[in-house]
Parts: sequence; C-alpha cells; structure tokens
Amino acid sequence: MAVTERAVLVGVDLAGPASQRATARQARAAADAATHPMDDREDESFAAILPESVAASRPFAPGTSDELLAEFRELVRSAGAQIVAEVIQRRQRLDAATLVGTGKLEEIRGIVLLHEANLVLVDHELSPTQLRNLEDRLECRVLDRTQLILDIFASHARTREGQLQVECAQLEYMLPRLAGRGRAMSQLGGGIGTRGPGETQLETDRRRIQRRLVHLREQLDAVRRVRRQQRQRREAVPVPTVALVGYTNAGKSSLFNRLTGAQVLSSSRMFATLDPKLRAVELPSRRRILLSDTVGFIRNLPHMLVSSFRATLEEVERAEILLHVRDAASESFQEQKEQVERVLAELDAAQIPRIEVLNKADLLDPAQIAAGAVVGAVYVSAHTGYGIDDLLRAIDDALTSDPMVESVLHLNQADGATLAALEAGAVILDREYAGNMIRMRLRAPASLLGRMTKARSGASTEDSSHVSKD
Repeated sequence: MAVTERAVLVGVDLAGPASQRATARQARAAADAATHPMDDREDESFAAILPESVAASRPFAPGTSDELLAEFRELVRSAGAQIVAEVIQRRQRLDAATLVGTGKLEEIRGIVLLHEANLVLVDHELSPTQLRNLEDRLECRVLDRTQLILDIFASHARTREGQLQVECAQLEYMLPRLAGRGRAMSQLGGGIGTRGPGETQLETDRRRIQRRLVHLREQLDAVRRVRRQQRQRREAVPVPTVALVGYTNAGKSSLFNRLTGAQVLSSSRMFATLDPKLRAVELPSRRRILLSDTVGFIRNLPHMLVSSFRATLEEVERAEILLHVRDAASESFQEQKEQVERVLAELDAAQIPRIEVLNKADLLDPAQIAAGAVVGAVYVSAHTGYGIDDLLRAIDDALTSDPMVESVLHLNQADGATLAALEAGAVILDREYAGNMIRMRLRAPASLLGRMTKARSGASTEDSSHVSKD
C-alpha cells in the first residue's frame, strides 16, 4: 500500500439500534459535498465525518464503535495510508448487497469526492458481491479488514517462510473474489462485436491460483518438516520452550528483547513481528529455556491467516508454558484477552499452562499495581525493566519438566569438567573443602545431575536428593 493513498475509513456498529442520523437529507448533503463549501452545511449532517486530526485526539469509551474504529485506525496507519475521513455505520442488520445502507453509501460517496480519496477501507469482511457493488458505486478501490491485514502482513514478512505464508493467505482470500474484478477480464458482451471468450480468463486465473496454492502448501509442508526435525533435536536435550502470546502491540517483542538481550524489531505499529524467533534465557535456578516470540493476535483475525501461519504457531502448540502478554494500560483490556483466548482455542492450545503478564506497568498508577486486579498476574514493564525478576521467578516456579533437585555431592577437586558444569548449570548452596575433596550442596535440574552421575566414576553421592520447593 502506497504512503500517498488517501483513505476513508468505514466502521460498522451492530451493538445498538440503527442510527437515525443517516437521513435522506444527510445523504443528499454528503453526495453534494464536492461542490459546496463545508461552512455552508450543518455540523449535524456531517457528525460522522472525522478528519484524522480530530479522530486521533478524540477520547472513546471501551466496548463502543469508537474503540473498535481506533484499533482499525492503527491498522491503517501500519499499512501506510493517509486517513482523510472516518464514517461509522450503525445498523441492526447488515445490507446483503453493500454492507451499509443506501443512504450511508451516498454519504460515503460524497466524502470520497470531497476529500479526493482513492481508497475506502471497511472495518468488516466483505463478501465478493458487496466488494464489487461498493467499488462500482464509489468508483474507487475498496478493501475490507481482511485485505488490510494481509497487506500489512505482506509488507512486514522478512523471511522466506513468512512470505510463503502471507502469499498463501492472500491467494486463498482472492480465489472466491475473482469474478467481476477488473474490466480487463474477458467477459461475454451483449451485441455484435462484443462476443468474446467469456469466462475463459476467469477460469484460467482460478487454475493458476490453484496451482500456485498447491506449490505454496508443498513448500510450507517442507518448512514444517524442517521445524519438526529442529524440534526433535532440541527435545533430545530437555530445554523447555516458553512462548509469548498476546494481542498485537501488547509489547511482546519489547519484552522478548528485555528478557533475552536480543535486538529484534519492536515497534508500536501492529504486526511488527511475523517471523518466529527463538532465544535462550537463563532462569534464576540456572535452568535454561527457549523463549519464542510469535505473531500478535487481533479481533476477528482472519481464519486463513491462522491456517497459513500454523507452521509459525507450532511453537505455541508445543510450548510448556505460555506467557500471555497483555497491555495493562489498554482501554479494551478484557476484550483483548477474550480475543487471544479464542485464537488459542482454535490452535488447540487453550489447555497449555499460562502466566498472565501485565505489560506497560510504567503507565499505571502504583495503586493499581498494588491492588492486583488480576489474581496471579505479574506486572512488568518491558520499557523500564520493572518486574522482570518476578517474571523469571514465576516461569521458574511454573516449569514442571526437568524439575529442580537438591543434592549433596562429593567431588575431587581435580574433576574440573564436572565442577565447571555444575558451576554453570546449578545453584551452589554450600561447599566445604576437605583435602582434595569438595562437599557441595546444590540445587540443579534433574537432567544435569543425571548426566553428572553417569559421567563421574568413583565419586560418591549422598542419598539426600529431593525435589526443591523453592
């Protein structure tokens, strides 16, 4: 999407009764907007038209169409379009032909002419018929929510895998919408000299897309095989995976950078992270985990995206713990959680243990944090580092694989390899020297102690091991 595109946003509100503001007088006034000065019209007629400067600063209440439109506005900005006006359609039922009512459609047409817009973005999924009818009436490009998200994904995909997944989702979306798109397509005419090959071009395009989809799916299957092999090699050494999940722009990548010291892209733009990233993190117990950063979820995430990005989201399905990162300062705090839960259920990951991580605590009043509105949650700030130690301890406590074991070992001081391994992977609680021997009381992962026991020959181990409760 070009930065110079001038976009009109159309939000749809089905929560309340149909709006009475879209009257015939308002529709006529909007349709005539291109030829009359704005000052000559009543403010009430254009109450739904919001220039970007006004819309960006206007407060909104949680759960209203304003809040949803604010999120859609951020999507549009992430795509790089210039927002010139916004319209909200309030209806009890959607129009089967155009989604919006006839009067509202005339109003939108007037706004497009007034602002010389070349793009209309609709915060709803459009059927092929609705999309075609809107473009015919508005005489400009029309994109729905799904197309917009796909465009953002396409611009942010960096790896070959991400590009394959985006292209697959785009083609799946395009396939049922080929008919009637573009006057260059070959169609039958109604008179002499207008008869052509009919839908031949349409069928050709469909076959080409189907062949391309088969090829893309084969390549994605190859990606899954490689990931499966990599995962099997990782699982040979018991290093648990912990995955970051959450609503888009909740601060997952910033938290990932804070925990791992990595420098992955973290941006306030939506869907800045598409390609999965894995980094090792050492916990206070000296255990190591693999932390995975994943694509953010969003309201009404297109199903085809979930399907296409399943190779990426396999890290979520296989994780031992999920860190559900939430924007603690968001107005739609609870709704965002519900949307994430819905996607996790679709991925069959709803049963995986999770830790609620309330990010952006630096934007909250200390009294809010002290109140602890979410029981068991960990308040953190990826920006300042607040609460990071608490989060690492919470992960440590939640891990069930490779439990921590407290043990007492007697080692020869000459056994440098074993001593170095214990220093690197265990918490030394106490040590005593007696001649050439060292008595060490330590807490370490069971796998590490098992390897040490097998590696050492002739060293004695006191039978005082137990699973640590710390």
